[in-house]
Amino acid sequence: MMASVAMFGGVLLAIWLIQWAYRWRNPRCSGRLPAGSMGLPLIGETLQFFTPNATSDVPPFVKERMKKYGPVFKTSLVGRPLVVSTDPELNHFVFQQEGKLFQSWYPDTFTEIFGRDNVGSLHGFMYKYLKSLVLRLFGPESLKENLLHDVEKSVSNSLSSWSGQPSVELKEATSKMIFDLTAKKLISYDPSSSSENLRKNFVAFIRGLISFPVNIPGTAYHQCMQGRKNAMKVLKTMLKERQNSPRRQCVDFFDSVIEELKKERPVITETIALDLMFVLLFASFETTSLALTAAMKLLTDHPRVLEELTEEHEAILKNRENPDSGITWNEYKSMSFTFQVINETARLANIVPGIFRKTMEDIKIKGFTIPAGWGVMVCPPAVHLNPEIYEDPLAFNPWRWKDKLELTGGSKNFMAFGGGLRFCVGADFTKLQMAIFLHCLVTKYKWRAIRGGNMVRTPGLGFPDGYHIQLLPKT
Repeated sequence: MMASVAMFGGVLLAIWLIQWAYRWRNPRCSGRLPAGSMGLPLIGETLQFFTPNATSDVPPFVKERMKKYGPVFKTSLVGRPLVVSTDPELNHFVFQQEGKLFQSWYPDTFTEIFGRDNVGSLHGFMYKYLKSLVLRLFGPESLKENLLHDVEKSVSNSLSSWSGQPSVELKEATSKMIFDLTAKKLISYDPSSSSENLRKNFVAFIRGLISFPVNIPGTAYHQCMQGRKNAMKVLKTMLKERQNSPRRQCVDFFDSVIEELKKERPVITETIALDLMFVLLFASFETTSLALTAAMKLLTDHPRVLEELTEEHEAILKNRENPDSGITWNEYKSMSFTFQVINETARLANIVPGIFRKTMEDIKIKGFTIPAGWGVMVCPPAVHLNPEIYEDPLAFNPWRWKDKLELTGGSKNFMAFGGGLRFCVGADFTKLQMAIFLHCLVTKYKWRAIRGGNMVRTPGLGFPDGYHIQLLPKT
């Protein structure tokens, strides 16, 4: 009798599992879903997505599915159904319809990493308000009046210290340079006088940022979460100390946030403020240091580009009344070939492998239906490396940007800094840092590669063996 009951229960369980697996692989939809595979139940195609690869082309995960299913396909990552778009027209539509048909969204694991109240997860008035706060620091006026000089000083000091060393690991060195400057501007953080190594916590965070989300001791994801926890602890302590200190004139970004928190009816909460600080510190140095390292590698491998870049910056020095004076705003804006190099580096580096949004209702487009609540991943590398858009797309060719209007926002064919309402608020700051770094570098120094420089994607860009160079003053 018991055996019969057990057998009957087993049959029911098997039937339920089969039905569940079928529903997983064939999601409900009011129309026709894009072709694709949902992968294994719960896991989806997450393992394939995170598989490291050393190609400079479109990531294999995307390229193989484009070939099999077309430019728009469905999949499942970290337990969530989503549609991947490599189609420039659809990408543009997604960005332009934010707040109407789509909203900013990231998988649950990213939300856990960056905080549930991080700026990427906020919408409407709150997002616009935080954006206005950030632009006080990174907006055009601040760049011109304050940050231009500060960046030049930081870069000059860093390059000078590197030139006395037999070898410099560029990714680590540029990360430290940018983090120290940004942390000073944001929270008046001085690593030389602080007992807390804030950057160390961010480095631990970054190492596991794009990894399979298993929060078990010993895993990269666990290391990432611990890095965030420790960094947030430092930031919270600093916030409390500042709040309990006598009121002072606004000196850094923390002061602006505290002024808001002290209002009778503050717009933001302490949690939102801390998550904002965390995201700003991360975004301001990690992506820029990757871009600078990639630029140095590409310049090393392409001496003709380096030669023209050097000529542009030596001409700036030659036209100065005082060659030892600092860079002026007009000089910065005149660096046309430099901006071509920056654009081309951003196009090839593809530091951001995907930009996520979520549908707010069923979306019917291009003969497909994307169900309400599904994620959409816009894939910049597939556009930036499309031979129908860019001739010889894997070639480092800054001249392809000649005579093109300066990109002040995203476009259908270039989205290295995002697009739509959420175009990166720090894009101009990133370009400023890269341009000033390249100016100081090529006018005063030469270098030789020692080892490393291999780019690997997991799926974000990384330099697992670093990029070691020797920096020497020009004679």
